[in-house]
Amino acid sequence: MAAAELALLEKSLGLSKGNKYSAQGERQIPVLQTNNGPSLTGLTTIAAHLVKQANKEYLLGSTAEEKAIVQQWLEYRVTRVDGNSNKDDIRILLKDLNSYLEDKVYLTGYNFTLADILLYYGLHRFIILEKFTQGC
Repeated sequence: MAAAELALLEKSLGLSKGNKYSAQGERQIPVLQTNNGPSLTGLTTIAAHLVKQANKEYLLGSTAEEKAIVQQWLEYRVTRVDGNSNKDDIRILLKDLNSYLEDKVYLTGYNFTLADILLYYGLHRFIILEKFTQGC
């Protein structure tokens, strides 16, 4: 699943396809084998690498505070969203996010970042699952 997300991210960043992804371990942690260096492991590590490769570092945050908030939400994606399949936990997670976003346009406030992209990708499966289970 993460490899598909990373391929979508590549496309949205305007990068040419060509990166080779694999997954390791029981949790299927994504791995990117780079052409000129060691492999990179982890969704957020690889995503940040792709952002830098595309010369779109602003997606990682513009100020020190914004960069910290982006990192916070990337960590949230991996620790709270991924692996969550319990319907009650998902409802709580979505309710908390809704409350957080009440007075914001994006996760960092008013700037679109990598955190918004990866959180969208992570939450998308919950939305599809909910529609599927309700028969829409």
